[in-house]
Amino acid sequence: MPRQRSRPNSERSGGTAIQSPPQRLDRSFASGKRILAEMFALAAVYFAFARLGLSTATIVDVASPVWPATGVSLAGLFLLGVSRWPAIFVAASLANLLFASASPAVALVVGTGNTLEAVLGVLLLRRLGFSSTLARTQDVLVLTLVAVSCTLASVSMGSLGLVLSGKAAWNALGLTAWVWWLGNAMGALVVGSAVLVLARPYPEPRWREALGLAALIAGVGLWSFRGNAVGPLAYAQVFLLFPLGVWAALRFGVQGAVLSILLTASISIWGTVSGHGPFFSKEDGPAVDLLELQLFLAVISFTGLVLAAAHAERGKAHAQLELLATAVGSVREGVLIHQLLPDGSLRVVYANESFRDLTGRGPEELVGRSPRGLLMGGLESEAHQLLGKAVREGDFFRGEATLAHKDGSRVQSEVLVSPVRDARGQVAYFVATHRDVTAQRQLQAKLISAERIAAVGTLAAGVGHEINNPLAYLVLNLEGVAQSLEQGSAGLTEARARLEAAREGAERIRVIVRDLKVFSRQEGEERAMLDVNAVVVPALRMAAHAVRPRARLVEEFGHPPKVMGSEARLGQVMLNLLVNALQAIPEGSPERHEVRVRTGRDDSGRALVEVSDTGCGMSPSVQARIFDPFFTTKPSGEGTGLGLAICQQIVQSHGGELRVRSAEGQGTVFTILLPAAEGAELPEAPEPEAPAASVVPPRRRILIIDDEPRLAQSMRMLIEPSHDVFVTTRGAEALAWVREGQRFDLVLCDLQMPGTTGMDVYSNLRAHAPELAERLVFISGGAYTQATRDFVRSVRNRILEKPVRPEELLATIDEALATTVQA
Repeated sequence: MPRQRSRPNSERSGGTAIQSPPQRLDRSFASGKRILAEMFALAAVYFAFARLGLSTATIVDVASPVWPATGVSLAGLFLLGVSRWPAIFVAASLANLLFASASPAVALVVGTGNTLEAVLGVLLLRRLGFSSTLARTQDVLVLTLVAVSCTLASVSMGSLGLVLSGKAAWNALGLTAWVWWLGNAMGALVVGSAVLVLARPYPEPRWREALGLAALIAGVGLWSFRGNAVGPLAYAQVFLLFPLGVWAALRFGVQGAVLSILLTASISIWGTVSGHGPFFSKEDGPAVDLLELQLFLAVISFTGLVLAAAHAERGKAHAQLELLATAVGSVREGVLIHQLLPDGSLRVVYANESFRDLTGRGPEELVGRSPRGLLMGGLESEAHQLLGKAVREGDFFRGEATLAHKDGSRVQSEVLVSPVRDARGQVAYFVATHRDVTAQRQLQAKLISAERIAAVGTLAAGVGHEINNPLAYLVLNLEGVAQSLEQGSAGLTEARARLEAAREGAERIRVIVRDLKVFSRQEGEERAMLDVNAVVVPALRMAAHAVRPRARLVEEFGHPPKVMGSEARLGQVMLNLLVNALQAIPEGSPERHEVRVRTGRDDSGRALVEVSDTGCGMSPSVQARIFDPFFTTKPSGEGTGLGLAICQQIVQSHGGELRVRSAEGQGTVFTILLPAAEGAELPEAPEPEAPAASVVPPRRRILIIDDEPRLAQSMRMLIEPSHDVFVTTRGAEALAWVREGQRFDLVLCDLQMPGTTGMDVYSNLRAHAPELAERLVFISGGAYTQATRDFVRSVRNRILEKPVRPEELLATIDEALATTVQA
């Protein structure tokens, strides 16, 4: 017979311990013992304080100037729980029975009233969110409310019980109730506050100062309530206790306030009951004495507690303010606080250390100044308008700004502006947080550039093929021209045909190089009015050779509106989408697949570009993540996972959308939607009519500066039939000619040359021959440095991109010279 395993005393079910009956009984017994011990201790303390209060009673042996037992019962039930009320009832009934010479019935009635006032008081305290620390003004007010309201239960029941039992006369009911009520209220306020506060641990006070203050209070109190002064002088002595109470409240907080109140109350009650002090008068009787004493205690108690609570709140608010200032000052983001002035302008009132580091400026350079221009100069005009609208409407603003550092550098900042409202709900301040994203934007630019180069690299073989074909027949035709010219006049016709073929080949190479420059240039954020079809065509030329072995390339051009954008950035998007399309189609069956590019406009008038393929498609799970950075389905080493993420970022920066539709085995469709540029629908200006008769222009002096001798000589041979041409390969030599007094009507200058660059030539001419600087045309190979890009943005001069077509060069010269003549 198998043995049964004994069950442990505690089993677990669902992670919760299930206790056995003996354990539950042990815990219940221990809890019961603790409750009984607390009730016994509370009853003993209440009984002792009731005996003390009755010893100072002056009206029918029960009305005392301060009934301390009320404070004990109220604080005890609040700290231990209302369920301990039987201890109050028993102790109150016994005290009245033994020390007030009350009958058992009267003792029970008074005990019931004392218990009821404590229970109602505790329930009201908890209802009103009272805190026993008394460190808030509202806690003092709540305790005062409870002291003057809930004590009415004890007063009404006790006074009526005394009259009905014959212990007090009916005509004394009002005075008895009045003194009883004030005595219980003072007990709750004086003793109750002391018990509540002193029941909590506090840090050690400054003992020497505390003892000295206590000695002063005791000395002034004894002098006032035991001395021989009478009349106004006696009252003046009493008022000396007020500054000592203020001292205790401000220096020692709530703990010092309740102790000073308790000490003052003890001395004043003892002196008055003993027949001394300003509140004792043989003519008025004890009733008036008690009323004056109670009024004095009410004022000094309430004042001390409120002052201590207000001081504690002020200290807490100051600590929170210091914490907030420390937190704001130490955050890594730059924080700038602006005050909104009545005229709607902003003034800087605070700048934390991080913001000062961002701009390299000190507080004296920021505080009190307007942020306009000084800090927000890097916002785009549209962002400026949005920021102004947010300030006017008291709303939030999020955008990017370029902060000007004191050393002249620029800091890219992501800024969030938030309104701060006052108690009336009006916007009083704006808080701007600036996060330095300079490194992030630089890294982002590098990633975009790397992804662009990667896309071009994917098509490198096709681009090489596209260049080699026209280059081959260009070389062959040039060789054929040389052979034809050797035949003399008989070979001129053939030489002319070969030169035309060579020119066609050179033009094809120029177009391919131009496309490469568009897709590979490092700059490209400059926005201009663009024809969407003109952006799509170069991308198709770049990708055509790589697409043909996999699919048919179908072009379906519509009439999209013009858009405002960057040709290089949007061209990169098109190139990436074409690369994605061809990579989704396997090689070997071009007749079965196609890549279709369609342009047009959508129903809302936006420009539309659609790139679709008949490749493998995507599952819903892959489709949901294709725009996540670094997500790729390609094998390791064949993709970065940044292409589509960057495409989406570029399209969104142009205010557009990049959408995708796909199904596994059915291909993919990417759709680009771009907002139409303002004025894109306006009709184009009519072409100017040709002049009725051509006028032969006069010969002009043209200076050519280019470090490539063959190119300079080629331009000279092209221009010399119409003008006088002077050529140099060094910018320094050209400047020397100008300084010597040689006159030129136009300058063609290479932008990037060793030694004296085109930028140096321009700067020197601006200083010494400004009229010639205005007639300078730059010729650039396009490989710009950062300094070159900044220079190009800053000048208005015409810039021709190499290789320059002859007709374009001659037209530019004629236009520049015509402008010079008109000027």
